[in-house]
This record gives sequence, C-alpha cells and structure tokens, in this order.
Amino acid sequence: MTDPTSPTLAAGFPEGSVPRRLLDRLDRLGTELHRRGDALALLGLGSVGLDTHRLDEHSDADFFVVVQDEAARERYLRAIDWLEALAPVAYSFENTPDGRKVLFADGLFAEYAVFTLEGLRAAAYPPARLVWRRDDAPEGLEAPAVPLPPAATTAAHQVGEALTNLWVGLHRDLRGERLSATRFVQGHAVDRLVSLLGLLHPGGPGQQDPYAVERGVERRFGPDLLPLPDLAPGYDHNDRAALAILGCLERWGSVDAEMARQVRDLAERVRAAREERPQPGAQSSAQSSTVPSR
Repeated sequence: MTDPTSPTLAAGFPEGSVPRRLLDRLDRLGTELHRRGDALALLGLGSVGLDTHRLDEHSDADFFVVVQDEAARERYLRAIDWLEALAPVAYSFENTPDGRKVLFADGLFAEYAVFTLEGLRAAAYPPARLVWRRDDAPEGLEAPAVPLPPAATTAAHQVGEALTNLWVGLHRDLRGERLSATRFVQGHAVDRLVSLLGLLHPGGPGQQDPYAVERGVERRFGPDLLPLPDLAPGYDHNDRAALAILGCLERWGSVDAEMARQVRDLAERVRAAREERPQPGAQSSAQSSTVPSR
C-alpha cells in the first residue's frame, strides 16, 4: 500500500485536535480501502489536501474515493459501512449523484465523492493530495486531467457584474422580493467586489476555495479594503448595502456614471419604501390599545 505523506502530516498537530483527528481518519480510511480491495486511491482536497496549513478546530474533510469499476462505485455510494468501519455515523445524506455528506458521532464532518478512473479523469477539481494509492493504480491521480474553468480575470468584468447585481437586486427589493434582493446585493455583488480586490492586490493571500470566493476574506482583506458590516448589514438594509458597495467600486474600479446614478436612485427608493412599511409589532400594538377592557 502506498501512503507517502499522511502519517507525518497527522503527527504535526496536537493530539486530540480536530486537524489531527481528521488526518488520522483519512489515514485509517486509506487502510480500510486497502483492506476492502476494490478501491484504487484516496485523494484529500482543500484543507485536508494541499492546504493543510488552513486546518483548525472548525475544519472538515473533503475527499475523493477512486474505485476500480462501476459496480464498486455503486456499492460505495449505496452503503456507508466502509465509513462506519472507522467510527459511528450520526447522519448522512446523498447530496450529489457522486457522493454524500456525513457527520460522525464524534463531531467530525466530511463530504466525499466516489469516482471510477474514467469518471475522475472527466472531472474538474483542484490539485489534490494523495492519501493512499493501491500499488497497481495509475500514478498522478492527484493532478486533475481537466482544469477548473477559468475565473473572469478583468477588473472591468467584475465591476460590471457588481453594478448589474445591484441594479437587479434593488429592483427586486422594490417588487417585494427582498430575500432575492438580499442575495443579489449582499451576496453576488459582494462576491464580485471580493474578486475585484483579489485582482487589484495579487500579492496578498490567494483565494482559499476555488468554488467559494467568500471563504477566508476576513484574513485576505482588512476592513479598510472590505468593510463587511457596511456591505452586509442585513435583510432590511439593501439600500445601505448597495450604496456601500457602490462606494467601494468607485474607489477601486472604473464605474459607469449612468449606472452609478441609477443605483443611487434605486437605493433611495428602497429606503423610502422601507420607511413607509409598518414596523414589526406596530400594528399589533395599535390593535391592542383599542381593545376594550373587560
């Protein structure tokens, strides 16, 4: 059984800590896969992959199991006895056609996918860490054959996306679709702002997760660059958020004057509409004051 790195990684963390327990569990999983005989490799991704420096007490395990054929893949997806051989499982569910999420009874959480060799070679994923490989399995499985799709790399694109997110989101707020509005303004537009800052400050810490630009932004950018309490003030304050995001865009990018004007006008309309809405509890208080005493 090939296992070039995992034991030394686990030993580098304090006994009983979540990082050590996660890496130990992956090591034990490699041993269990070797015992079963129908798996080819185990790949760690993210903080249990090549980014073990990010491991902390709030981490979980993301991994791929590579199996020898489609029949084995079906067995690993249908049953979790191979996980229960490591520790009792408190909860699991099939979150994609390729894998599951699982919470172990001891509090460790994992998300995994199961692939055949052909499936793995067709999948796009970030470079992984080889935890275990069967001796007759192909080498280099940790290096993806299909690269991740490239992210937009121009500041103009990020600014344009953010501006249009604000415009759409504020209109949805005025329509009464305030949850959707919050996601456009305080979610999508903020993501684009984060991406813009990443382009403008390439010497800082890189994006933590290729699938989630918001991961680790508090460590990447200080409040002078990314005033998050102003950018995400909550469900009732999309107008404030939009103006704060627009201000950052104007500070860091080239913003079309007409779009900026329209965003400010929309934000003012959202503010006025919010102030006209009955405040929570106001109507019930008024009604209770008119109820005659008995």
